[in-house]
Amino acid sequence: MTEPHFRPRRSCLYMPGSNARALEKAKTLDTDVLIFDLEDAVAPDAKAAARRQTAQAVREGGYGQREIVVRINAMESEWGEGDLAEIVAADPDAILLPKIDGAAAIGQAHRGLPVWAMIETPLAVLNIAEIAAADGLEALIMGTNDLAKEMRAQPDAKRTVFQSALTASVMAARAHGLTAIDGVFNDIGNESGFAKECEQGRAFGFDGKTLIHPSQLEACNRIFSPSQDEIEAARAVIDAFALSENAGKAVIAVDGRMTERLHLEQAEQCVAIARAAGIA
Repeated sequence: MTEPHFRPRRSCLYMPGSNARALEKAKTLDTDVLIFDLEDAVAPDAKAAARRQTAQAVREGGYGQREIVVRINAMESEWGEGDLAEIVAADPDAILLPKIDGAAAIGQAHRGLPVWAMIETPLAVLNIAEIAAADGLEALIMGTNDLAKEMRAQPDAKRTVFQSALTASVMAARAHGLTAIDGVFNDIGNESGFAKECEQGRAFGFDGKTLIHPSQLEACNRIFSPSQDEIEAARAVIDAFALSENAGKAVIAVDGRMTERLHLEQAEQCVAIARAAGIA
């Protein structure tokens, strides 16, 4: 049986495009995705230099298997169009588009490269189904800091104010075969709080989480990876359905539990992700 291919996107680390040392250090970090940021992490007077530096870093490469995504400035900003043109020419793996409200922005930015979209405005949440269906879109990323500002919300440790938006985004991603990435955790020194939020994100169904510091990588990669028990259980399901006596059956018993073909699909995904992440 051929297993599906999955590119792990457990950890998605933001790196400021204006910081040459950070772009170089990124080559050594254990992250699945590097997001070179030209937007929030870069001051207005450094935007043009950061764009040139980031484009050069992307062209030169050296980042191994890490997926390279560049977050440009909003298309309606004075830097957006210039960012898009120069970064597309450098050919990263994807363009990350901030501050979108609807699907039209995806079409505007889709110029041969996959587009990832930040969900960080109330209109983006309300238009999430339309956005997720847009041609060229590959991933949705929650921007919970901006969303909190726009909502005038006061988030608690359980992110109660965001739960409807988080759920809607995962639903939309799954409906259209997209990757769903959770938002950042701001308190870098709060390791237990970060771990709990990763666990919550995985429980919601997110594939991974955006990060603001390399110290968050180990916990994020571990929590968003299948455990060895999960991998072994998945292999048992795959092996059971592969037996000749189970060919064509919709429901079988695996270790005394009723197991349907939907569980086989989940098992195949679990093992495929584990292998892609190098843990199986």
